[in-house]
Amino acid sequence: MATEATIDKDKRRFLITATSVVGGIGVVATAVPFVMSFFPSERAKAAGAPVEIDISKVEPGQKINVEWRGKVCWVVNRTKEMVDNLPKMDSRLVDPKSEEPQQPKYAQNETRSIKPEMWIAVGICTHLGCSPTYRPELAPADLGPDWLGGFFCPCHQSKFDLAGRVFKGVPAPLNLVIPPHRYATDTMVVIGEDTKA
Repeated sequence: MATEATIDKDKRRFLITATSVVGGIGVVATAVPFVMSFFPSERAKAAGAPVEIDISKVEPGQKINVEWRGKVCWVVNRTKEMVDNLPKMDSRLVDPKSEEPQQPKYAQNETRSIKPEMWIAVGICTHLGCSPTYRPELAPADLGPDWLGGFFCPCHQSKFDLAGRVFKGVPAPLNLVIPPHRYATDTMVVIGEDTKA
């Protein structure tokens, strides 16, 4: 009789331990998704995450496209001639001094940039959201003899200069948006993080 009591105690201990382990696994399996719901997903993190761009290989006059928050952003390395031509456009522009809040304070200047030669903007027209084309050439036949380079929106013919400032008499009401950005180094720009003025 003593052996039967011992066997029963062993079975009981085994069943209690096994039930506790299975119950513990169930609690953890239930708690993990609940706890993880408090943290943003990788997709959500990527949607608002800053983007680092190496600008060392962007040639003068070249434009590259990058994605930030699901939008195309342009990085343009403007030549000295392009920068020098910007003031010549002022009389033809709606907001030549960038008084509308389409850019951070540190880009509220003639070049709408931190560094005059490097220009960064969201590549979406402020009229209906089309993406303007980069037209750096001077006086092309389709844009006229006074065209000094800029961006042309093929959807409704809005025009912007090489600082993203909108021309008068076109459907777009505002200058192109300048995203928050900063220079981590001379050759590395971070789009999506602000810098001090």
